[in-house]
Amino acid sequence: MKRITILGSTGSIGRNALEVVEGNRDEFEVIGLSTHQRVELLYQQCLIFKPKMVCITGNDFPIELFEKLKQLEIDVVTGKDGLRELASRTDVDVLLNALVGSAGLLPTLDAIEKNIDIALANKETLVMAGEIITSFAKQKGVKILPVDSEHSAIFQCLQGENAKTISRLLLTASGGPFYDFSINELKDVTVEQALDHPNWEMGKKITIDSATMMNKGLEVIEAHWLFHIPISQIEVVVHQQSIIHSFVEFIDGSLKAQLGAPDMKVPIQYALTYPNRHYLQTERLNFDTLKKLTFDKPDYKKFPACVLAYESIKKGGTAPAVLNAANEVAVFYFLNKKIRFPSITKFVEQTLEKHREIQNPTIDEIIAADVWARNFVNEAVRKEEILQVSF
Repeated sequence: MKRITILGSTGSIGRNALEVVEGNRDEFEVIGLSTHQRVELLYQQCLIFKPKMVCITGNDFPIELFEKLKQLEIDVVTGKDGLRELASRTDVDVLLNALVGSAGLLPTLDAIEKNIDIALANKETLVMAGEIITSFAKQKGVKILPVDSEHSAIFQCLQGENAKTISRLLLTASGGPFYDFSINELKDVTVEQALDHPNWEMGKKITIDSATMMNKGLEVIEAHWLFHIPISQIEVVVHQQSIIHSFVEFIDGSLKAQLGAPDMKVPIQYALTYPNRHYLQTERLNFDTLKKLTFDKPDYKKFPACVLAYESIKKGGTAPAVLNAANEVAVFYFLNKKIRFPSITKFVEQTLEKHREIQNPTIDEIIAADVWARNFVNEAVRKEEILQVSF
């Protein structure tokens, strides 16, 4: 049996992962689970999967639920230190990192240090510190198994292939809910509209990132580090049906693609069962009703976030970490209806312009750049609010 820990078990990826485990109970043992503040759901998961340890990183939760978890004879840890303790357990074979944002970086490093394979759904880990993470994993003999549907697709297409024969990686993008909107229409979109993704059911932050296409920019950076392909050979193709999850083009001009109905359980299960495939009860493609697949170039004038991601990886050093941090804070303000939709990208661009990147940074320097970027956006939003009030 594979022994697994799931960081972020109450989020969309975590819940889907536990459905995969439920369908393969003779294959997996759940060692650890974590949540930020959805403690009631965590408790229900513990009743079913009986982990040895859980972590709660948020502060605002009913104390009686905390006590109920302890009554199940489960070790309960809290906060960032508790999360790192959970990630460092040595009785684990695979750590599924399904955390949101920069919180996933240090636990990933902790798990690699303990020679634990990583099923990675937290793209920010590689965006912030891709060179450090991939080098450390190689040094420790640790596998990094992609969980994002696009990177899983590429990973599957590359099985049995020589990486030296890759010509291009083509990441598909749904285009989000606003791909057909005009620039003027984007100024007035609501939070509710932005959270209504046409194809995927995801957490709030990643859904907003999909709407701005920042998510695709972060995925380009992630693909660069996962597959060690130059950024100039990674392209984005808009494919609104989300049936083809990505392509690999080889030097002889042939293309391989991975197709399937949009269901995150497929890449999750592939990462957890790798190198094997297991049966999965999921929707199958019906070619009698699948009439067409369309492709288009991204409109980077309407969605400049992806361009900023390309620019940040070209700058290198701490620039991608700053991109990520600024975006996290700007998305937070949009979700709380403090800024308009186009302002998300505007604040990220301003932050990148002001940042003086450090090349070959240490983890401490990356974390410091992350903090600087968050402070910069917080102050920029505050100044804009004051300006609006003054008029």
